[in-house]
Parts: sequence; C-alpha cells; structure tokens
Amino acid sequence: MDLELRGKRAFISGSTRGIGRAIAAELLREGASVVINGRTDAGVRRAVEELAADAPDADVTGYAADFADPADVARLVGEVGELDILVNNVGVFDVAPFAEISDEEWQRYFEVNVMSGVRLSRAALPGMLARGHGRIIFVASESGVNVPADMTHYGMTKAGMLALGNGLSKLTRGTGVTVNSVLGGPTYSDGVARAIEEIARAQGMPAADLRAHIVAGNATSLLQRFIEPAEIAGMVVYLAGARASATNGAALRADGGTLPTVT
Repeated sequence: MDLELRGKRAFISGSTRGIGRAIAAELLREGASVVINGRTDAGVRRAVEELAADAPDADVTGYAADFADPADVARLVGEVGELDILVNNVGVFDVAPFAEISDEEWQRYFEVNVMSGVRLSRAALPGMLARGHGRIIFVASESGVNVPADMTHYGMTKAGMLALGNGLSKLTRGTGVTVNSVLGGPTYSDGVARAIEEIARAQGMPAADLRAHIVAGNATSLLQRFIEPAEIAGMVVYLAGARASATNGAALRADGGTLPTVT
C-alpha cells in the first residue's frame, strides 16, 4: 500500500527514542523527509546517525529543544519551518501518589505534554490550511480516558491532548487537513523498560518477571502483552498518509483492548 508520503516533510517531537523514534523510522521507510527532536544535541545527533544508517537514502535531520522551556520551543519552531506532517509525541510520565505531586510538577507536565502540542500546532496549522493539505497527529493514551489513580497528572494531560486535537480538527472543515489522535495502551518504550528495570532491581527480582507480572495484572488487556513502539507507529503513519483522508477529528485506539467500553 502506497501511503503517498514521498516528498512530504514531517516533524516528530520527542523522537530520539521509543515511540517517536519508531514513528520516525517508519516515515523514513515510506519516503518522507523527517525532522526528529530530543532534549540534547548529542542525543539528536546520535539518533540521526542511527536512523540514517538504517535508511541510507533517507532525508533525516534533527533539532534539540526542551519542551519544558517555552523560549526553547519558540527557537525550535523558527528553525523547523513549514511541515506537511506534525506528530505531537513528546511527553513525560511517572507514577506518583496524588497528594505528593507538587504544583511545580503539575505545571511541568502541562508544559511538556499539552503546551508542546499547542505551540507546535499553532505554528504548523496555518501553513497547512493555506496549502490545503496537512496532517497533525497527537500520540495520546488510554490513560487520558481511563485515568490511573497513581498517574493523575499524566492522565490529565493526555485528556487535555485529546481535547486539543478534537478542537483543532474543527478548524480544518472543508480542507485537505486532518487532525487525529492515537490512544496508545501500555507500550514497552525505552522509558517503560528503564522504569521496570529500576523497580525490579529495587525489589531484587528479574526485570522479565516483573514485566510478566505487570502484563498478567492488566485484566482488561485483550492483547495480554506490552505493545511494541512499532505498533503505535504503524497507526500514526497510516494517519499521516493519503489513505486516511476521510479520518478527521478521531481518537483511534491502539491500546491492545484496554478500553473495552470505548466506542
């Protein structure tokens, strides 16, 4: 299936590792020009080199920026320029008791997980509308619908991301621009892998055993395993392509069946 992405220019926030990196790799395979992003110059350079090595003929560049810093984001927006595809993927997450989450931590989560999408979309959408074509995709989470008790700050921001995507889609009426969100489920990203390894080490057990225990405890999962980053990437890249032209304002599930009541 040709997704007609050759010649399209895409930017993925938070894309030196995990889901964002998988999205970048898949877009490159489809022939798109890809701009990746991470917090450090060294991390971005390493990811660009690795992606280029995997796809020697691909056009991949990168810019470093910390999405917790509005000034850094403003600089990034000026450097990136016009886009055909914007993937709002960057995000922070952690497990924490609600009573112990400080105001500063709430603000940091909102800045990174929500305002990143606001600022990038505000820069990209007018040009897309003027050209009559474009894709904005939010990598959200089932936690934005079924908010975990020990991740309320994360769930709140993912709910905000879904609301943002839905609202922006209303601005594309009658154009060739679409705005959609992907509801990801428990994904074995680099961040999740590190967290599991740290918890397993603290509990004196193999990381593989803890991973299996977590999967077994997720009774609502139809998949009964962690989702791989490439599986989320497949949905995102489909939405970026021409075959998804009739999908707009949607929140598509790639959650492994962890939200069985959502229609």
